[in-house]
Amino acid sequence: MEYSKEDLVEAKRQIDSTLHKLRETIKTFEGKENAERYKSQITLARRRVKAFEIANYLIEEEMK
Repeated sequence: MEYSKEDLVEAKRQIDSTLHKLRETIKTFEGKENAERYKSQITLARRRVKAFEIANYLIEEEMK
């Protein structure tokens, strides 16, 4: 499927925003007094970060 340059730029912008929020969420959970209690949420957020990093990489490659 073909995407316009504008589509790719906007997708990357949205992913960057989501990545920032996810990273802040991880910091918040890890900083809680009983961080072990939030282990599953931290794991899920880390997996989402990885997935969005891959998507960002692929978008950047497509934009070259």
